[in-house]
Amino acid sequence: MALNTESVVADFNLLTGLSKSKESTKRNLSRMKGMFHDDLSFDELVNSESDPLVYEFYELDIPQTAGDILFGTSIVYPGKVGGEYFMTKGHFHTILETGEVYYCLSGDGYMLMENPEGDWKIEKFEPGQAVYVPPRYAHRSINIGEQPLVTFFAFRADAGHDYGTIETKGYRKLVIEKDGKPEVIDNPKWK
Repeated sequence: MALNTESVVADFNLLTGLSKSKESTKRNLSRMKGMFHDDLSFDELVNSESDPLVYEFYELDIPQTAGDILFGTSIVYPGKVGGEYFMTKGHFHTILETGEVYYCLSGDGYMLMENPEGDWKIEKFEPGQAVYVPPRYAHRSINIGEQPLVTFFAFRADAGHDYGTIETKGYRKLVIEKDGKPEVIDNPKWK
C-alpha cells in the first residue's frame, strides 16, 4: 500500500505547529550542481526532465537563539543521478558542536555522516527509526526506496548551517545502486 506523503507531512506539521500554509524550501536538481559524482548524467537529467525536485523541507520559524529548539520535516524524493540515489545537499552546523536528531516517518534510506577528521558512518532510515547525528558531523539524507523519504529533525536553534564546506569538498563516501542494492563507495571527486 502506497503511503500518501502529503497527508503524512500535513498531519505531522499540524501536530507539531508547522503550519500547512508555510512554504517549504525546495531543492531542484539544478541547485545541487557538483553534489553528484556523475556530471554527465546530472546534466542530462536536468535538461531532459525539466529539473526534477530532489528534496524539500519545512522548518518552524522561530528565533535562532540559544535555548530554543528548531525542528521540521524533510522529504527526499525517489530517483537517481546515474547510479547515485537522490539525497539532500548535506551540511555541517556553524556551531560545530551541535548534535541533531532525525526520526523517519516514512520511506527507506540512509543518513550519511562524516566529521572534519575523516571519520564517517552511515545509519539506516526506516519508519519508526531515530538516527542521532553527533556533534561535529556533516550529515545528508539519502533515499534508496521507491517512495519519498520523510523525516522529522530537531537541533539547537542557534546552530546555523554550513553548506559551503560540502559544496567545496563534498563527502568522502557516496551511496550508489549496484546490482539492485545500495552500496557505499569512495567518492572519486572528494577533495
